[in-house]
Amino acid sequence: MGGAALGYAFRAILSLMSQLTHQNARGEANMVDVSAKAETVRVAVAEARLRMQAGTLAEIFDGGLAKGDAVAVARVAGIQAAKRCAELIPLCHPLPLNRVSIDFEPTPPDQVRISAECRVTGRTGVEMEALTAASIAALTLYDMCKAIDRGMAIEQVRLLRKEGGRSGLWRREETGP
Repeated sequence: MGGAALGYAFRAILSLMSQLTHQNARGEANMVDVSAKAETVRVAVAEARLRMQAGTLAEIFDGGLAKGDAVAVARVAGIQAAKRCAELIPLCHPLPLNRVSIDFEPTPPDQVRISAECRVTGRTGVEMEALTAASIAALTLYDMCKAIDRGMAIEQVRLLRKEGGRSGLWRREETGP
């Protein structure tokens, strides 16, 4: 690689690093200082999908699991996960959450769509809390059902919407089927 190409690559890396808010000027991990930001209502919605056998889906929503009400347990686990997000993800700020809701939607023949919504009045967003809540709820459903279906797969853990703060509203745009 020639000198000009190396210089271009170095400048591109520096530009990218300046956009990464969890790194200081030396490239070291640090927690972002949000003290100068205004407090606003912030909302994030995330989802996870759990794919399983059709019979497993039926047992979850018909109350046939030997371990009990898997949806109720997974809902509580998701809420608890959102509340403990800063303990799990090192550079997340601990947030005084105003609301966490977890919903479960069976999508026959073989999926559960888990959505998590988190709200806070604060200086930083709640995307990580919503993603963590959806993920842990999916893992909890997996745990409750693994005795009857070890082939389950957690898929599409993703942010669907965030609002509040300087960047305003963001929605995932679907591109394809």
